[in-house]
Amino acid sequence: MKERIVVGMSGGVDSSVAALLLKEQGYDVVGVFMKNWEEQDESGVCTAERDWQDVRDVCDVIGIPYYSVNFAREYWDRVFSYFLREYRAGRTPNPDVLCNREIKFRAFLDFAMQLGAAKIATGHFVRTDGQGALLRGADGGKDQSYFLYMLKEAQLRKAMFPVGGMTKAEVRALAESRGLPVSRKKDSTGVCFIGERNFKQFLSSFLPAQPGDMVAPDGSVVGRHDGLMYYTLGQRRGLGIGGCGDGRSWFVIGKDLPKNRLLVAQGEDHPMLYSSRCVGAEATWIGEPPMAEGETLRCACKFRYRQADQPVEVMLTAGRLMIHALTPQRAVTPGQSAVLYQGERCLGGAVVETVLDAGELSSVCEANEIPNAAKYTNDFA
Repeated sequence: MKERIVVGMSGGVDSSVAALLLKEQGYDVVGVFMKNWEEQDESGVCTAERDWQDVRDVCDVIGIPYYSVNFAREYWDRVFSYFLREYRAGRTPNPDVLCNREIKFRAFLDFAMQLGAAKIATGHFVRTDGQGALLRGADGGKDQSYFLYMLKEAQLRKAMFPVGGMTKAEVRALAESRGLPVSRKKDSTGVCFIGERNFKQFLSSFLPAQPGDMVAPDGSVVGRHDGLMYYTLGQRRGLGIGGCGDGRSWFVIGKDLPKNRLLVAQGEDHPMLYSSRCVGAEATWIGEPPMAEGETLRCACKFRYRQADQPVEVMLTAGRLMIHALTPQRAVTPGQSAVLYQGERCLGGAVVETVLDAGELSSVCEANEIPNAAKYTNDFA
């Protein structure tokens, strides 16, 4: 019997080509469309219906069976609730990371096994060695390992990434040559449940906004904000500050939650936009931790998707990562992920909890009862 592979299909070109390649390689391929969010647009049409139609059209061309499965409840409980909690706490979360761990490689994986699958496949631009290692995609501009760093070896051993060794241009060219109707479909961007809508309007329907002052480093009030949850570190657009200061652009440099103040400064090179140290919570590793508790690892890190590799020194202690960037980093943002690499291999990472300067480090370590605080401070001072 042919080995059955169940492909998570979004209606986009990447997952469509993944299914096509597996079919051409002789696998018993089944397409599954995951409906993770239930909502209608202004005309009353379900926003996922268009993508589901594309999945059906593609599967008909390839000649494979297809199903739709509703994970909206799981998505709300495991991903969206976390998204709201993080924004309520003044952080900027990345729900795509959690969606991969909780939905695509947990709920969907379980569903695929019930269909008799040997493995699942997705259209992610990543690779694996078959033993559970996560490797960068061949197309450096499309590599998505950043979003999969929370997975485990056991999940990756049951996963295939057929387009991981291709470039995006090659994927589109193959789709067009095989007559797939989505060969020129625009890639989706941003958070799936927000789509093309105004972010402020969407978030305000779930969380009450609390306007407050925008404050410069000297303590002067330079404007009003619409609610701290609408802003992220390093943001320039949408501040609406004019007619004050030296004429340079204003940027968000921090949030003062107790006083509901947005901290802003002028100039994209302002020193308060940069930091060299941060603490990452909920450290997670794809395989075994690459260093023991209290030891230091030198590796590469991405503090945001598409960022070039940044050299760092990392210490694992009490379930947290103490991360020291060897060059100052711009707008490292609590709630986002710091993802670690050694060469092509993604090691794992953590969610940025606190951004620090050298003077704050020991006090934070003490407050959280983190051992080796003195050693860390001396090594990385």
